[in-house]
Amino acid sequence: MDRRDFLRRSAIVPLIPFVFDRSFAASLFSAVEKTDESICKSKFKLAVSRNLAAMPINDVIVEIGKSFIGTEYAAHSLEEEGAEHLVVNMRVLDCVSFYENSLAIARCVKLKKYSFDDYKTELQLIRYRGGIINGYPSRLHYTTDYWFDNEKKGILKVVTEELFGIENLEPIPTPINFMTSHRSSYAQLSNKDFFDEIKKQEEQIGKRGTLFLPKRNIHLFEKKITAGSLIGMTTNTPGLDISHTGIAVLADNGSLHLMHAPDIGSEVQITESPLHDYVSRHPKQTGIIVAEALEPK
Repeated sequence: MDRRDFLRRSAIVPLIPFVFDRSFAASLFSAVEKTDESICKSKFKLAVSRNLAAMPINDVIVEIGKSFIGTEYAAHSLEEEGAEHLVVNMRVLDCVSFYENSLAIARCVKLKKYSFDDYKTELQLIRYRGGIINGYPSRLHYTTDYWFDNEKKGILKVVTEELFGIENLEPIPTPINFMTSHRSSYAQLSNKDFFDEIKKQEEQIGKRGTLFLPKRNIHLFEKKITAGSLIGMTTNTPGLDISHTGIAVLADNGSLHLMHAPDIGSEVQITESPLHDYVSRHPKQTGIIVAEALEPK
C-alpha cells in the first residue's frame, strides 16, 4: 500500500464509530491461543511419529527447528501491553523465540510430556529468571544472561571455552547497557523500578567477562561444534552482547550451517553458506559463543 492509498483509507476511519467489545477481544485471544496450541500439538505429533524421544536432545532440537522452516519472521513478537505474562507465539518468530521454542519443545519430547500446558511450563522455565514471572525484569533479555541463568537451572551448558580454548577467545566488550541507554525503545522501561532493576542486571552481566571466539578463527574450530548447539553472534554494537542467535546444523557434505530466523521480510531458514562465511559477511557480528542443551531429568 502506497502513502496515497493509506491516506484514502485512513480518511474513512473517523466515520466509523468504535466500541470496545470485551467479549470480541476475549474470543480473538482464544482463537490465537488455539492456533498456537494446534501448532504445538503438530510438533508433538511429529515427534511421536518419528520417535524423537529416543534421540539425543541436540538432534531433537535440530528436527523440531527444521519443522519451523518457512515460519515468518516478526520482530518484538513477545512484547505485549500490560503486566508481564507468558507470551506464546509460534505463528511468527524472531531469532530468540525460534531457538527458544525449539529447545522448549525438545525438552518436552525428551520428558515425554506432550500437552500444551507442559510446553508452556517449559517455556516459562527457560524464558524467565529462575523460571518465575515477576515483572518485566524477570524476563531474560540479554542472551549471555539468558544462558547464564539456564546453565544454573541445568537446562544448558555454555561450552565456548571448552570447545575453543581460552587462549583463542576474547572478552565481550563492556559496559553492557544497550537497554538502559536506549530507554525510549523499551516501553516498559518508563517504569523507574524496572529501569533500575535492568540497570543492575546489566552491571552484573558486564562483570562476568563472557568470552567469545572471534570470527577470524571460526573456520579453525567449526568442526568442534555439535549440530543442535545454540549459537550466539557477538556484536560491535555498543552496549550489546549478542545481536543474533540460531541453531547449528550440518549439511550433507558435513559443513556447519546456521538455522535461524534472519530478519524482517524473511522466514526461518538454513544459511546457504557455512557458519564462518555467514558471520564474516556481517560487519556488525564479531564472533560467536556456543551452548549445548543438557538432557532433561
